[in-house]
Amino acid sequence: MSRPFCVCVPARNEAGRIATLIEALADQQDVCPIRLALLVNNSDDSTAAIARAAAKRTDGRVVLRLEERAFPEPEAHAGSARRAAMTMGVNWLGTDQGLLIATDADCRPPPDWIGANLAAARADHIVGGGIRLDEREPVAADFMAIRAALDAYWQAVRDIEDRVDPLPWDPPPRHGDHTGASLALDIALYRRAGGVPCIATGEDRALVANAIGAGGRLVHPSSVWSRTSARDLGRAIGGMAEEVRRWHELAGSNRPLLVPDFRHWRKRAQWRRDWRAAHGDAAVPAAEEKLEPMPHDMALTWRRAA
Repeated sequence: MSRPFCVCVPARNEAGRIATLIEALADQQDVCPIRLALLVNNSDDSTAAIARAAAKRTDGRVVLRLEERAFPEPEAHAGSARRAAMTMGVNWLGTDQGLLIATDADCRPPPDWIGANLAAARADHIVGGGIRLDEREPVAADFMAIRAALDAYWQAVRDIEDRVDPLPWDPPPRHGDHTGASLALDIALYRRAGGVPCIATGEDRALVANAIGAGGRLVHPSSVWSRTSARDLGRAIGGMAEEVRRWHELAGSNRPLLVPDFRHWRKRAQWRRDWRAAHGDAAVPAAEEKLEPMPHDMALTWRRAA
């Protein structure tokens, strides 16, 4: 019998996209039914009704549990919503061996996404999924040139990390993403990490850091990836949509794209290696959080479309 799992999704005013996610879940290969815990919060559109109708059209392939919540305004943010969605998954599965798989309402995972997560997950693993922009959404050529330059930059950063501080549990080839758009961990580790922090921004990264601190090991298998929308008006502060908007602004200007020089990443990788050797794997995220941010002192070149 396959490991029990639940896909956990927060959604706020996602009437235009939630059906696409549910249809993509219904198309998953070799896993059925798909448990979907959907937390619709502070919405004033038809997200809930559209989700129920879309799930019904899957003929039982997607089993939907939907809750609607109205958080008080100071708490109406991504941290509260994602925590509530994950709590729904915990309660539904009812076993510490169950796997929680987080994604966002504007994602469109490929047909092997859940199977790849199940294959990659171990009891102490936090499985980050690579994130690609949905190819069905047209974007400007200059925008894609910036994205390609950034992809190459981050691959070079991972190459530095793999040379200086190789992690046997996260070997190359690997991507570098671990966001709420594709993130999986088992309930026992999720509990030890304290759940999703109720913070307005960066709740997914904070969960990962806490899970590492609780003994988890972050992995980035190339087999696990998903698509996200290319929208530049998002629901979460500091989310993917803000990055997309920044890329659009750069594409329409003559300003350089500034990133940390590779020497800073080399120094950081050396620091991680030495700190890990002295204090252990679990101590790295909390200590790294206290370091000074790297300066953005290198202009990343990208070729403007003709």
